Amino acid sequence: MINKIISFSIKNKFIIGLFILTLIGVGTYSMMTINLGSVPDITNNQVQVITVSENLGTEDIE
Repeated sequence: MINKIISFSIKNKFIIGLFILTLIGVGTYSMMTINLGSVPDITNNQVQVITVSENLGTEDIE
């Protein structure tokens, strides 16, 4: 299978070159047009835990 791909690539250099240039062009176009968030969401997630402990202070529980 690999030998067939290699021999095809060697025999058809122009087609392989066009294919690679097309891949580069499509990749560049996609990179320029894709909508990426300019500022990602980096908010600090907070969790509220409610617990009952009679012998510990608030800092010890925390």
